[in-house]
Amino acid sequence: MVRQPVIGGSAGEPPKPPHAPAFTLGGGDNEQERLDEELRPQRLDDVVGQRAVVERLKIMLNAARKRKEPLGHLLLDGPPGLGKTTFATVLPRELGTECQITSGPVLSAPKDLLPYLTNASYGSILFIDEIHRLPHTVEEFIYPVMEDFRVDISLGEGLNARTINMRLKQFTVIGATTRSGMLTAPLRDRFVNREHLDFYTIEELADIVRRNARKLHTKISEDASFEISRRSRGTPRIANNLLRWTRDFVDSEAEGEITTELAREALARREVDDLGLDRQDRRYLETLIRVFGGGPAGVQAIAHSMNLAADTLEDEVEPFLLRCGLLQRSPRGRIATAGAYQQLRLPVPDPESVERQKRLF
Repeated sequence: MVRQPVIGGSAGEPPKPPHAPAFTLGGGDNEQERLDEELRPQRLDDVVGQRAVVERLKIMLNAARKRKEPLGHLLLDGPPGLGKTTFATVLPRELGTECQITSGPVLSAPKDLLPYLTNASYGSILFIDEIHRLPHTVEEFIYPVMEDFRVDISLGEGLNARTINMRLKQFTVIGATTRSGMLTAPLRDRFVNREHLDFYTIEELADIVRRNARKLHTKISEDASFEISRRSRGTPRIANNLLRWTRDFVDSEAEGEITTELAREALARREVDDLGLDRQDRRYLETLIRVFGGGPAGVQAIAHSMNLAADTLEDEVEPFLLRCGLLQRSPRGRIATAGAYQQLRLPVPDPESVERQKRLF
Protein backbone atom coordinates (compact mmCIF):
# COMPACT_ATOMS: atom_id res chain seq x y z
CA MET A 1 0.00 0.00 0.00
CA VAL A 2 1.43 3.36 -1.04
CA ARG A 3 1.40 5.97 1.67
CA GLN A 4 0.01 9.40 0.87
CA PRO A 5 1.13 11.68 3.70
CA VAL A 6 1.20 15.44 3.86
CA ILE A 7 4.70 16.52 4.86
CA GLY A 8 5.54 19.64 6.79
CA GLY A 9 2.08 20.68 8.00
CA SER A 10 -1.54 20.83 6.98
CA ALA A 11 -2.90 22.82 4.08
CA GLY A 12 -4.31 25.52 6.36
CA GLU A 13 -1.10 26.14 8.26
CA PRO A 14 1.64 28.55 7.16
CA PRO A 15 4.78 26.95 5.71
CA LYS A 16 7.40 25.92 8.21
CA PRO A 17 10.68 27.85 8.20
CA PRO A 18 13.78 26.27 6.64
CA HIS A 19 15.01 25.19 10.08
CA ALA A 20 11.86 23.12 10.74
CA PRO A 21 12.42 19.63 12.16
CA ALA A 22 12.93 16.75 9.75
CA PHE A 23 9.73 15.11 8.58
CA THR A 24 8.85 11.49 7.97
CA LEU A 25 7.52 9.79 4.88
CA GLY A 26 5.10 7.31 6.36
CA GLY A 27 3.28 5.87 9.32
CA GLY A 28 6.39 4.36 10.93
CA ASP A 29 5.59 0.63 10.84
CA ASN A 30 7.53 0.01 7.65
CA GLU A 31 11.11 -0.77 8.68
CA GLN A 32 12.52 -0.31 5.18
CA GLU A 33 11.02 3.18 4.85
CA ARG A 34 12.31 4.12 8.30
CA LEU A 35 15.85 3.02 7.49
CA ASP A 36 15.79 4.74 4.11
CA GLU A 37 14.68 7.97 5.78
CA GLU A 38 17.43 7.72 8.38
CA LEU A 39 20.13 7.39 5.72
CA ARG A 40 18.64 9.90 3.28
CA PRO A 41 20.29 13.37 3.20
CA GLN A 42 18.22 16.12 4.81
CA ARG A 43 19.68 19.13 2.97
CA LEU A 44 21.17 19.78 -0.46
CA ASP A 45 24.58 20.40 1.10
CA ASP A 46 24.46 16.85 2.51
CA VAL A 47 23.97 15.27 -0.92
CA VAL A 48 27.05 13.41 -2.17
CA GLY A 49 27.57 13.22 -5.92
CA GLN A 50 25.37 14.65 -8.72
CA ARG A 51 27.22 17.94 -8.24
CA ALA A 52 26.03 19.53 -11.48
CA VAL A 53 22.41 18.69 -10.63
CA VAL A 54 22.82 20.05 -7.10
CA GLU A 55 24.29 23.33 -8.37
CA ARG A 56 21.43 23.84 -10.84
CA LEU A 57 18.85 23.08 -8.14
CA LYS A 58 20.49 25.63 -5.84
CA ILE A 59 20.16 28.26 -8.57
CA MET A 60 16.47 27.40 -9.01
CA LEU A 61 15.89 27.56 -5.25
CA ASN A 62 17.65 30.91 -4.85
CA ALA A 63 15.68 32.41 -7.73
CA ALA A 64 12.38 31.15 -6.29
CA ARG A 65 13.21 32.58 -2.86
CA LYS A 66 14.16 36.00 -4.25
CA ARG A 67 11.00 36.23 -6.36
CA LYS A 68 8.92 34.68 -3.57
CA GLU A 69 7.36 32.39 -6.14
CA PRO A 70 6.82 28.63 -6.24
CA LEU A 71 9.54 26.49 -7.75
CA GLY A 72 9.04 25.58 -11.40
CA HIS A 73 7.77 22.08 -12.17
CA LEU A 74 10.65 19.58 -12.07
CA LEU A 75 11.12 16.18 -13.72
CA LEU A 76 13.78 13.82 -12.33
CA ASP A 77 14.72 10.83 -14.44
CA GLY A 78 17.33 8.11 -14.19
CA PRO A 79 17.84 4.48 -13.16
CA PRO A 80 16.44 3.25 -9.84
CA GLY A 81 18.28 3.98 -6.61
CA LEU A 82 20.17 7.13 -7.68
CA GLY A 83 18.36 9.65 -5.45
CA LYS A 84 15.25 10.92 -7.24
CA THR A 85 13.11 10.57 -4.10
CA THR A 86 15.93 12.08 -2.04
CA PHE A 87 15.98 15.25 -4.14
CA ALA A 88 12.18 15.44 -4.10
CA THR A 89 12.11 15.34 -0.28
CA VAL A 90 15.10 17.64 0.22
CA LEU A 91 13.63 20.49 -1.83
CA PRO A 92 10.62 21.12 0.47
CA ARG A 93 12.98 21.29 3.43
CA GLU A 94 15.11 23.86 1.61
CA LEU A 95 12.02 25.94 0.82
CA GLY A 96 10.42 25.44 4.23
CA THR A 97 7.17 24.27 2.66
CA GLU A 98 4.95 21.21 2.81
CA CYS A 99 5.08 18.23 0.48
CA GLN A 100 2.54 15.62 -0.57
CA ILE A 101 3.69 12.27 -1.93
CA THR A 102 1.92 9.86 -4.27
CA SER A 103 2.76 7.63 -7.24
CA GLY A 104 1.51 7.08 -10.75
CA PRO A 105 -0.05 3.61 -10.26
CA VAL A 106 -2.14 4.88 -7.30
CA LEU A 107 -3.82 7.61 -9.37
CA SER A 108 -6.12 5.36 -11.38
CA ALA A 109 -8.71 8.09 -12.08
CA PRO A 110 -8.84 11.92 -11.98
CA LYS A 111 -10.85 11.83 -8.75
CA ASP A 112 -7.85 10.21 -7.03
CA LEU A 113 -5.78 13.32 -7.78
CA LEU A 114 -8.33 15.85 -6.50
CA PRO A 115 -7.51 15.57 -2.76
CA TYR A 116 -3.85 16.38 -3.46
CA LEU A 117 -4.80 19.40 -5.58
CA THR A 118 -7.31 20.88 -3.15
CA ASN A 119 -4.92 20.38 -0.20
CA ALA A 120 -1.99 22.04 -1.98
CA SER A 121 -1.02 25.37 -0.43
CA TYR A 122 0.83 28.21 -2.14
CA GLY A 123 4.39 27.15 -2.94
CA SER A 124 3.91 23.57 -1.73
CA ILE A 125 5.22 20.52 -3.59
CA LEU A 126 3.37 17.51 -5.00
CA PHE A 127 5.76 14.63 -5.65
CA ILE A 128 4.53 11.97 -8.10
CA ASP A 129 6.81 8.93 -8.20
CA GLU A 130 6.80 6.65 -11.27
CA ILE A 131 4.96 9.37 -13.15
CA HIS A 132 5.29 7.47 -16.44
CA ARG A 133 2.64 5.05 -15.13
CA LEU A 134 -0.09 7.69 -14.93
CA PRO A 135 -3.22 6.57 -16.81
CA HIS A 136 -4.06 8.57 -19.92
CA THR A 137 -7.17 10.14 -18.37
CA VAL A 138 -5.23 11.36 -15.32
CA GLU A 139 -2.45 12.67 -17.50
CA GLU A 140 -4.87 14.80 -19.54
CA PHE A 141 -6.56 15.96 -16.34
CA ILE A 142 -3.26 17.27 -14.96
CA TYR A 143 -2.40 19.39 -18.03
CA PRO A 144 -4.45 22.50 -17.03
CA VAL A 145 -3.36 21.95 -13.42
CA MET A 146 0.32 22.33 -14.29
CA GLU A 147 -0.15 25.18 -16.77
CA ASP A 148 -2.99 27.30 -15.41
CA PHE A 149 -3.51 25.88 -11.88
CA ARG A 150 -7.10 25.16 -12.80
CA VAL A 151 -9.32 22.11 -12.45
CA ASP A 152 -12.30 21.48 -14.71
CA ILE A 153 -14.93 19.37 -12.94
CA SER A 154 -18.00 18.04 -14.79
CA LEU A 155 -21.20 17.66 -12.79
CA GLY A 156 -24.27 15.80 -13.98
CA GLU A 157 -24.93 14.07 -17.25
CA GLY A 158 -26.65 14.83 -20.53
CA LEU A 159 -28.49 18.14 -20.89
CA ASN A 160 -28.11 18.89 -17.18
CA ALA A 161 -24.32 18.54 -17.23
CA ARG A 162 -22.27 21.57 -16.30
CA THR A 163 -18.57 22.26 -15.83
CA ILE A 164 -17.08 24.01 -12.83
CA ASN A 165 -13.71 25.72 -13.13
CA MET A 166 -11.93 25.62 -9.78
CA ARG A 167 -8.86 27.76 -9.27
CA LEU A 168 -5.93 26.23 -7.38
CA LYS A 169 -3.12 27.79 -5.41
CA GLN A 170 0.16 27.81 -7.27
CA PHE A 171 2.31 24.84 -6.31
CA THR A 172 5.10 22.70 -7.77
CA VAL A 173 4.81 19.26 -9.34
CA ILE A 174 7.93 17.11 -9.06
CA GLY A 175 7.81 13.94 -11.14
CA ALA A 176 10.22 11.03 -10.92
CA THR A 177 10.59 8.34 -13.53
CA THR A 178 12.92 5.50 -14.41
CA ARG A 179 11.62 5.41 -17.99
CA SER A 180 11.37 8.93 -19.34
CA GLY A 181 10.83 7.60 -22.86
CA MET A 182 7.38 6.38 -21.81
CA LEU A 183 6.25 9.93 -20.97
CA THR A 184 4.16 11.61 -23.64
CA ALA A 185 5.56 14.79 -25.17
CA PRO A 186 2.74 17.04 -23.84
CA LEU A 187 3.39 15.93 -20.26
CA ARG A 188 7.18 16.05 -20.58
CA ASP A 189 7.09 19.57 -22.04
CA ARG A 190 5.07 20.90 -19.09
CA PHE A 191 8.05 20.37 -16.81
CA VAL A 192 10.04 23.57 -17.16
CA ASN A 193 13.02 21.95 -15.41
CA ARG A 194 14.39 18.50 -16.11
CA GLU A 195 17.33 16.75 -14.46
CA HIS A 196 18.90 13.40 -15.31
CA LEU A 197 20.73 11.49 -12.57
CA ASP A 198 23.84 9.51 -13.51
CA PHE A 199 25.59 6.62 -11.77
CA TYR A 200 27.99 7.48 -8.95
CA THR A 201 31.75 7.02 -8.87
CA ILE A 202 33.42 4.62 -6.44
CA GLU A 203 34.82 7.55 -4.44
CA GLU A 204 31.37 9.13 -4.09
CA LEU A 205 29.85 5.83 -2.99
CA ALA A 206 32.65 5.29 -0.47
CA ASP A 207 31.86 8.72 1.01
CA ILE A 208 28.17 7.75 1.22
CA VAL A 209 29.05 4.44 2.90
CA ARG A 210 31.21 6.19 5.53
CA ARG A 211 28.55 8.82 6.25
CA ASN A 212 25.77 6.26 6.57
CA ALA A 213 27.92 4.00 8.73
CA ARG A 214 28.16 6.89 11.20
CA LYS A 215 24.37 7.29 11.09
CA LEU A 216 24.05 3.57 11.85
CA HIS A 217 26.54 3.95 14.73
CA THR A 218 28.93 1.55 13.02
CA LYS A 219 32.70 1.93 12.68
CA ILE A 220 34.13 1.15 9.25
CA SER A 221 37.63 1.46 7.85
CA GLU A 222 38.30 3.52 4.74
CA ASP A 223 39.43 0.46 2.76
CA ALA A 224 36.26 -1.42 3.78
CA SER A 225 34.10 1.45 2.53
CA PHE A 226 35.84 1.23 -0.85
CA GLU A 227 35.37 -2.54 -0.85
CA ILE A 228 31.62 -2.10 -0.46
CA SER A 229 31.39 0.78 -2.94
CA ARG A 230 33.26 -1.17 -5.66
CA ARG A 231 30.50 -3.79 -5.58
CA SER A 232 27.57 -1.36 -5.51
CA ARG A 233 27.06 -0.93 -9.28
CA GLY A 234 27.35 2.85 -9.00
CA THR A 235 24.05 2.98 -7.07
CA PRO A 236 23.68 4.44 -3.55
CA ARG A 237 20.66 2.25 -2.73
CA ILE A 238 22.70 -0.89 -3.38
CA ALA A 239 25.60 0.54 -1.36
CA ASN A 240 23.26 1.14 1.59
CA ASN A 241 21.84 -2.37 1.32
CA LEU A 242 25.33 -3.92 1.27
CA LEU A 243 26.37 -1.72 4.19
CA ARG A 244 23.42 -2.95 6.25
CA TRP A 245 24.19 -6.56 5.37
CA THR A 246 27.86 -6.12 6.27
CA ARG A 247 26.90 -4.51 9.57
CA ASP A 248 24.55 -7.45 10.35
CA PHE A 249 27.30 -9.93 9.46
CA VAL A 250 29.87 -8.20 11.68
CA ASP A 251 27.43 -7.92 14.59
CA SER A 252 26.60 -11.62 14.24
CA GLU A 253 29.96 -13.19 13.47
CA ALA A 254 32.48 -10.70 14.86
CA GLU A 255 32.72 -7.55 16.92
CA GLY A 256 33.93 -4.01 16.49
CA GLU A 257 34.91 -2.19 13.31
CA ILE A 258 34.04 -3.30 9.78
CA THR A 259 37.45 -4.13 8.32
CA THR A 260 38.33 -4.96 4.75
CA GLU A 261 38.60 -8.68 5.54
CA LEU A 262 35.21 -8.73 7.27
CA ALA A 263 33.62 -6.76 4.42
CA ARG A 264 34.99 -9.22 1.84
CA GLU A 265 33.79 -12.20 3.88
CA ALA A 266 30.35 -10.66 4.36
CA LEU A 267 29.94 -9.89 0.66
CA ALA A 268 31.16 -13.38 -0.24
CA ARG A 269 28.38 -14.77 1.95
CA ARG A 270 25.99 -12.51 0.03
CA GLU A 271 27.44 -13.99 -3.20
CA VAL A 272 28.42 -10.56 -4.55
CA ASP A 273 31.75 -10.65 -6.39
CA ASP A 274 34.37 -7.91 -6.79
CA LEU A 275 32.58 -6.39 -9.79
CA GLY A 276 29.15 -6.38 -8.15
CA LEU A 277 27.72 -9.41 -9.94
CA ASP A 278 25.33 -11.44 -7.81
CA ARG A 279 24.44 -15.12 -8.10
CA GLN A 280 21.77 -14.55 -10.75
CA ASP A 281 24.10 -12.43 -12.91
CA ARG A 282 26.76 -15.15 -12.88
CA ARG A 283 24.16 -17.84 -13.54
CA TYR A 284 23.00 -15.90 -16.61
CA LEU A 285 26.53 -15.68 -17.98
CA GLU A 286 27.27 -19.33 -17.16
CA THR A 287 24.09 -20.43 -18.97
CA LEU A 288 24.96 -18.31 -22.00
CA ILE A 289 28.50 -19.70 -22.12
CA ARG A 290 28.03 -23.35 -21.14
CA VAL A 291 24.65 -24.05 -22.74
CA PHE A 292 24.80 -21.78 -25.77
CA GLY A 293 28.56 -21.65 -26.32
CA GLY A 294 28.76 -17.95 -25.56
CA GLY A 295 25.98 -17.04 -28.00
CA PRO A 296 24.38 -15.67 -29.96
CA ALA A 297 21.26 -16.82 -28.10
CA GLY A 298 17.77 -15.38 -27.77
CA VAL A 299 16.61 -14.07 -24.41
CA GLN A 300 13.60 -16.40 -24.47
CA ALA A 301 15.85 -19.43 -24.86
CA ILE A 302 18.10 -18.25 -22.03
CA ALA A 303 15.08 -17.56 -19.82
CA HIS A 304 13.68 -21.06 -20.42
CA SER A 305 17.06 -22.60 -19.61
CA MET A 306 17.21 -20.64 -16.35
CA ASN A 307 13.52 -21.23 -15.55
CA LEU A 308 12.93 -17.48 -15.27
CA ALA A 309 10.74 -14.96 -17.06
CA ALA A 310 12.35 -13.14 -19.98
CA ASP A 311 11.17 -9.80 -18.56
CA THR A 312 13.13 -10.50 -15.37
CA LEU A 313 16.32 -10.98 -17.36
CA GLU A 314 15.77 -7.89 -19.52
CA ASP A 315 14.87 -5.59 -16.62
CA GLU A 316 17.00 -6.88 -13.74
CA VAL A 317 20.00 -8.78 -15.12
CA GLU A 318 20.99 -7.59 -18.56
CA PRO A 319 21.30 -3.78 -17.97
CA PHE A 320 24.26 -4.10 -15.60
CA LEU A 321 25.96 -6.79 -17.70
CA LEU A 322 25.65 -4.56 -20.76
CA ARG A 323 27.01 -1.56 -18.84
CA CYS A 324 30.01 -3.60 -17.65
CA GLY A 325 30.78 -4.81 -21.16
CA LEU A 326 30.20 -8.48 -20.25
CA LEU A 327 27.30 -8.88 -22.67
CA GLN A 328 26.45 -7.81 -26.20
CA ARG A 329 22.99 -7.56 -27.71
CA SER A 330 22.83 -8.18 -31.44
CA PRO A 331 20.00 -8.84 -33.90
CA ARG A 332 20.92 -12.54 -33.66
CA GLY A 333 20.78 -12.61 -29.86
CA ARG A 334 22.93 -12.22 -26.76
CA ILE A 335 26.71 -12.78 -26.94
CA ALA A 336 29.12 -13.15 -24.03
CA THR A 337 32.23 -10.99 -24.35
CA ALA A 338 35.80 -11.95 -23.47
CA GLY A 339 35.36 -10.00 -20.23
CA ALA A 340 32.56 -12.37 -19.19
CA TYR A 341 34.87 -15.39 -19.58
CA GLN A 342 37.56 -13.63 -17.56
CA GLN A 343 35.12 -12.64 -14.81
CA LEU A 344 33.95 -16.25 -14.48
CA ARG A 345 37.54 -17.49 -14.75
CA LEU A 346 36.78 -19.54 -17.83
CA PRO A 347 39.12 -20.00 -20.82
CA VAL A 348 38.45 -17.44 -23.52
CA PRO A 349 37.52 -19.25 -26.77
CA ASP A 350 39.65 -18.95 -29.87
CA PRO A 351 38.45 -16.04 -32.06
CA GLU A 352 38.38 -18.25 -35.17
CA SER A 353 36.10 -20.81 -33.54
CA VAL A 354 33.82 -18.01 -32.35
CA GLU A 355 33.63 -16.63 -35.88
CA ARG A 356 32.80 -20.07 -37.27
CA GLN A 357 30.01 -20.43 -34.71
CA LYS A 358 28.60 -17.01 -35.63
CA ARG A 359 28.47 -18.00 -39.29
CA LEU A 360 26.27 -20.97 -38.32
CA PHE A 361 23.60 -18.51 -37.28
